[in-house]
Amino acid sequence: MPAAALIDTTTLAALIGSPEIALLDCRFDLAAPEAGRRAYLAGHIPGAHHADLNRDLSSPPTPASGRHPLPDPERLSAWLRGLGIGLDRRVIVYDEANAAFAARAWWLLRWLGASDVSVLDGGFKAWVQSGGAIEVGETQLPAPPPAPPAASAARAAASASALGDAASAGSTAGAAVKSLAGADAVVDAPEVMRALGGARALLVDARAPERFAGTVEPIDPVAGHVPGAVNHPFQSNLRPDGRFLPPQELAHLWRERLAGRDPADIIMMCGSGVTACQNLLALEIAGLPGAKLYAGSWSEWIRDPRRPIARGA
Repeated sequence: MPAAALIDTTTLAALIGSPEIALLDCRFDLAAPEAGRRAYLAGHIPGAHHADLNRDLSSPPTPASGRHPLPDPERLSAWLRGLGIGLDRRVIVYDEANAAFAARAWWLLRWLGASDVSVLDGGFKAWVQSGGAIEVGETQLPAPPPAPPAASAARAAASASALGDAASAGSTAGAAVKSLAGADAVVDAPEVMRALGGARALLVDARAPERFAGTVEPIDPVAGHVPGAVNHPFQSNLRPDGRFLPPQELAHLWRERLAGRDPADIIMMCGSGVTACQNLLALEIAGLPGAKLYAGSWSEWIRDPRRPIARGA
């Protein structure tokens, strides 16, 4: 069973300094890509490493992809290992407030097979408001372990490559690796197209209502949404202070949206496969896991002019 998807500031404060946890600061600004790292260097939760959406949590975009393709699992695994984060480590991720970017890291870690991953409820904003300690500058990378005795070298090497082994179980072209997220956790554009004709599948778009309707589009070159999709802005999962709604309230909200469907029939999307993960996190909190991610999302969908587009609510 995966660990609790959320952690509060009080619980985290009691864990700071423990070698059992690892922290990832996922603050990012789509309009100013370097702003998240600057904010991290100016002050972060002690011991946290910065996880940049563009450099660490995505692959470079291609002419056929969306803006934030899923990272190569082996490259992501190697980066995590360099931070001392293995599959057996407890990982806590956070962003500024609403988990828009932290949820991407949470989902990716689950995708790789990590089971003990939590998002800080309310993010860095809640941490500061609670009086949590702040550390400036770059967190020092862990020292490499001493060379093991020859007799145990093979075991040590196998242990050190645990993440890489998990990653190699899947394709680097976007298919999910063997993980708690499930072998079919990711769908591509052709699968979305096929799902549109089915009675059970439901495509849920996490973007703001005006972007979904196509009346405003500040990021992508084409406005609108995938025909048949419904809009569930990721902010709908939150209280005004940026924390998530209580699990029971989220469950009620999402059961209404599911309208009798199994969560496995749901495909989540957004602009580029990032904030859709916050909707997936909300379902996890609500006790309704199993939905899939259309990782390419709207920014990939519009790359092919043959794919249909709808506008309006």
